[in-house]
Amino acid sequence: MGIKWRHSTLPAAPLPTAPLALALLALALLATAGCVSTPDAPAAEATAAPSTSAARPVARVCDKPASGPAKAPAGAVTVDPAKVGDLAAKTKSNPPGTTFWLRTGKHRLDPDRYSQVVPKKGNRYLGAPGAVLDGRKTNQYAFGGEARDVTIRQLTVQGFVAPQNEGVVNHDSADGWAIEHATIQKNSGAGLMAGDRQRVRASCLRDNGQYGMNAYKADGGVSDLVVEGNEITGNNTDDWERRRKGCGCTGGIKFWAVDGADVRGNWVHDNRGAGLWADTNNNDFRVENNVIETNDGAALIYETSYNAVIRKNTIRRNNWAEGRRYADREDNFPYATVYLSESGGEPRIHARTDKIEIYQNVLENNWNGITLWENADRFCNSPANTSSGDCTLLVRDSDRCERPGIATAPLYADCRWKTQRVDIHGNRFVLDTSVVECTEQCDRMAVLANYGTYPDWSPYKGERVAEAITHKQHNRWHDNVYLGPWKFVAHDPSKVLDSGQWQGTPYEQDAGSTFQPQEGG
Repeated sequence: MGIKWRHSTLPAAPLPTAPLALALLALALLATAGCVSTPDAPAAEATAAPSTSAARPVARVCDKPASGPAKAPAGAVTVDPAKVGDLAAKTKSNPPGTTFWLRTGKHRLDPDRYSQVVPKKGNRYLGAPGAVLDGRKTNQYAFGGEARDVTIRQLTVQGFVAPQNEGVVNHDSADGWAIEHATIQKNSGAGLMAGDRQRVRASCLRDNGQYGMNAYKADGGVSDLVVEGNEITGNNTDDWERRRKGCGCTGGIKFWAVDGADVRGNWVHDNRGAGLWADTNNNDFRVENNVIETNDGAALIYETSYNAVIRKNTIRRNNWAEGRRYADREDNFPYATVYLSESGGEPRIHARTDKIEIYQNVLENNWNGITLWENADRFCNSPANTSSGDCTLLVRDSDRCERPGIATAPLYADCRWKTQRVDIHGNRFVLDTSVVECTEQCDRMAVLANYGTYPDWSPYKGERVAEAITHKQHNRWHDNVYLGPWKFVAHDPSKVLDSGQWQGTPYEQDAGSTFQPQEGG
């Protein structure tokens, strides 16, 4: 799993329609967070490029967290911070569906590293103003177990030391959890794991060692996930890509095999690595109305995944650190701010869309723009597949992707993740190189692949994948606005084009778009 930029890292039912009460709650939570998302837009809505990024509100929840109840709600069990282990003990001794109110103060678990709270079905944990559950760099996990429909609200969870790829809250990826107005900060590993039907709203995921959230389930994928109105900042403090080069295991949020996710109205900023990263067989994402800025790496990576709508986001000043690092090495690959790697639309996999549509976004002063990439050597059962052991959603049995069958239909198409059916329109791309402080290799939009060489039995050798992604897989830019000295890369890194060449034969991209190369400021 994970991405290597140059060489590269069951169809589900549709998401249920939320009842009115849940919709109203979502709007209320977002209003508290300072960011209200818009309703889903119809497919035929106007797609003119937005004019500015300045007006979009951001979810400023870390510095101004919502306060919990100052008194215990009726029927709640009161938890005393002066008693070490009181929260875990009272959880164990009370029935499912109990509400626990944590008094103001610093709550502690027993000092054993595996001591944790194991909720029962339907339990609710509410923090009073200033209530903190502190792992004291001793306990690995805060909340674990397999109980469903647990709520954690208005509580700070900090100081836990989960191992790499593991999480502190909902450690075992139980289903139906709601994390609302919580602060999960300064933990090792991931602050939060995810299960089916999880709702993470108006919360602060800050300064965790690996991820703010790791949406991963060991015994299968995650479905119907909502991440709404949160502030996700400063994560990957342990700099895992440096410690394990090429691990593909860092960022604000990482999504693995998530089927159905709404990621909306969040402020994703200043993470070490990517802001949002969907890696390996994700499907049916809507990423909308977010502000994604000043992350060291890409704002968004969508890798070996399917079917997504990416719209109405403000994306600015991302990828400066990682993009510059590779440029300084004279690497001419267009390291992107929005990076689609072996990902595209697939009508045979059920989702709310059958393509990847990127529209009505503002991308301002990032290092590069959007890159569509496909690694010719990366396919199911190939040693070059960094998502080792995983196959596409179209082929369940990876052993089928072998010669001679892989060389003919349908396996020739179905054994590889393809960057196809990507529609990029109505966006505003702004670049002022004096702001980014670059003179070259930060100004690119791209659709390309490498020359296939490996393994020796691969049916994808040579330029056939580069030809397909560039000309045959229905990847299209149109009706965008470009301000600044943009260049375009097609087919392979050596083909750098100006706007006229990009629009002309044989590429014929960006019909209806406007270019103002001197107005990037």
